[in-house]
Amino acid sequence: MEMNNLIIKNAAQVVTCSGFEGKRGREMSDLQVIEGGTVIVTGGVISHVLQPGEPISVNESDYRILHAEGKALLPGFVDPHTHFVFGGYREEEFSWRMRGESYMDIMNKGGGIVNTTRATREATEEELIESGMQRLDAMMRLGITTVEGKSGYGLDRDTELKQLHVMRRLNETHPMDIMPTFMGAHAVPEEWKGKEGEFIDFNIREMFPLVSREQLAEAVDIFCEKGVFSVEQSRRYLMAAREHGFLLKMHADEIVPLGGAELAAELHCVSADHLLQASDEGIQALAEAGVVATLLPLTAFSLREEYARGREMIDAGCIVALATDLNPGSSFTASVPLLFAIACIYMQLSPEEAVTAFTINSAAALNRADRIGSIDVGKQGDLVLLQFPSYKFLPYHVGMNIVETVIKRGSIVIKN
Repeated sequence: MEMNNLIIKNAAQVVTCSGFEGKRGREMSDLQVIEGGTVIVTGGVISHVLQPGEPISVNESDYRILHAEGKALLPGFVDPHTHFVFGGYREEEFSWRMRGESYMDIMNKGGGIVNTTRATREATEEELIESGMQRLDAMMRLGITTVEGKSGYGLDRDTELKQLHVMRRLNETHPMDIMPTFMGAHAVPEEWKGKEGEFIDFNIREMFPLVSREQLAEAVDIFCEKGVFSVEQSRRYLMAAREHGFLLKMHADEIVPLGGAELAAELHCVSADHLLQASDEGIQALAEAGVVATLLPLTAFSLREEYARGREMIDAGCIVALATDLNPGSSFTASVPLLFAIACIYMQLSPEEAVTAFTINSAAALNRADRIGSIDVGKQGDLVLLQFPSYKFLPYHVGMNIVETVIKRGSIVIKN
């Protein structure tokens, strides 16, 4: 018996989320559920998705058997926007926010991203690996099997490379799959204040070739925001990144409606993220361009901001994904239960849409919908078994982790 040969028998529901690309509009409500289905993973890859009563055609003695009566089986969750590799914490800034200071106020007085930059520069690679490993363990217990990790807490050559090397080492040693994103333009570091254009030039001239040559990142991201990087600076940065073969992602229209969504559509980015202040025109442009709108409700919750208009985006035909935005400042959480609850209760997504948004659509936000994000033959055997017989318990059992078993490439990696 190989460890990554597994039969999950007679699940109350097999929630397939079937598909090989992001889903939009009404498609997001169709989870293609098989009641009483069985899934077989062979050599780490899904080889059979069986209807009830359909015979098992493999030699069961070569497989580990998991009896799933009374439990729902889903694709492993995909978290397409995090900053999980960082040094230090910002608990003081949280208390300042509770007293009424805004995120940008704190950033302007030397807090925020720049605060974490100092701590990350001081941290050793081994310290970042240890803390990163703990965060990945916690995420996996919540059912996340693939995660995107951004750099951007170095904002200098050596620390940005250190963050990306940490992610590479964690990807090699932890069961979680990590998609690395280079975010050299996350903020303007103190030493570049007033020279934002030159800082963009530094990233284009020095960092892109380095990161590309060492194959340290698959995508590039930028914080397109008033007081950070302008639309024109973002366009120049992202167009240069494309020339080096990177996928393009954006922090867009988080704090003011700057036109980031429109730029993401213009450049056909893989995803535009945050979008709390996206305009009607920007939402329509994202839908028409097929850019994934990645929404981060835990960040809005933590900052006491209005939530992104997820309901309107879906109705407009956008491919909507969800992510935790785990980071030490604006969203120090990777709580999947809270993510589902907020998405459904406050953002007016149906349970079906929320599941689609955190599986196949979040895989599409990482350009991996052909490999993960659904229970389809030929895809990686990344699966989550719930304690309950229906996916509808995810938002309903508010704030509670109902993941019982996490399967990665056909191997059971978590038993809660």
